[in-house]
Amino acid sequence: MHFEDKLMEECGVVGVYSTSQEVSKLVFFGLYALQHRGQESAGIASLDGDQINIFTSMGLVSQAIHGDDLLKLKGDKAIGHTRYSTTGSSNIRNAQPIISEGPQIKIALAHNGNVVNAKDIREELIQWGCSFSSGSDTEIIASLLTHSPHSSWPERISYLMRRLKGAYSLTVLTKEGIIGIRDPLGVRPLCIGNLDEEGFIFASETCALDNLGAKFIREIEPGEAVLINENGVQTIFQFTETNCNSCIFEHIYFARPDSMIKGKCAYEYRKKMGEELAKETGAKLIAVGSDHRMNDNEVLSTLTKYL
Repeated sequence: MHFEDKLMEECGVVGVYSTSQEVSKLVFFGLYALQHRGQESAGIASLDGDQINIFTSMGLVSQAIHGDDLLKLKGDKAIGHTRYSTTGSSNIRNAQPIISEGPQIKIALAHNGNVVNAKDIREELIQWGCSFSSGSDTEIIASLLTHSPHSSWPERISYLMRRLKGAYSLTVLTKEGIIGIRDPLGVRPLCIGNLDEEGFIFASETCALDNLGAKFIREIEPGEAVLINENGVQTIFQFTETNCNSCIFEHIYFARPDSMIKGKCAYEYRKKMGEELAKETGAKLIAVGSDHRMNDNEVLSTLTKYL
């Protein structure tokens, strides 16, 4: 199958652990809050005992997943994904989460990002005996985890981070709990929230926490892997990387305006950027409620200076 090397990096991921609430329903509403991050497909995977149940479909979250679908996704752990691709045709085979099984473990995984060396790793994994059913780099990430030469989760994650190049925020559904992983550069966002006394959530943005009434705990650090389960929140791996490069487009475009980024509302970043842009381009700052508006010539002059 031909590997798609096109950018598909703006997606939304959610992971929920709770013993007191219907986790698949919580994941649904978390994804609904992240709808702006992806309109192509949506899906949820849950863990019921040792059984991973999964449902994916094309379209918006409310169109792709219905009440009857959620009833089949039982368990106290679940992850979800809403997908966006900048180019290329939509295809159900690229919908997430995906399931991957190795010699020792079976997982479901959801991914937000873009791995630039995925094609090379895919060819190597094929030589190991792995087969692929999609053209996404998500399946490659999952296979690298499940076919790692190491046995413990810290070792598997360390191996993953040493091999992958690019941006990725992951939610991984396992029998031990849900693992949230952020790439060493911290390009894509991922945060943790507290649902209740016995529940936790991972989400791409804080707006998903707000939609569920969850309390923001913190952002996952670049290169960090965090496990949530009945024992609470635990960092199980931390990659040492001094150079962090979070994506500026999260501040100016991707994130919902009411989401918090590094302790500040995304809207505030955008307002400040607009003020600086106006200063650099010579545009007139217009106060809210002012009667003054730039005429067509002033707008054209400002755009010409900037371009």
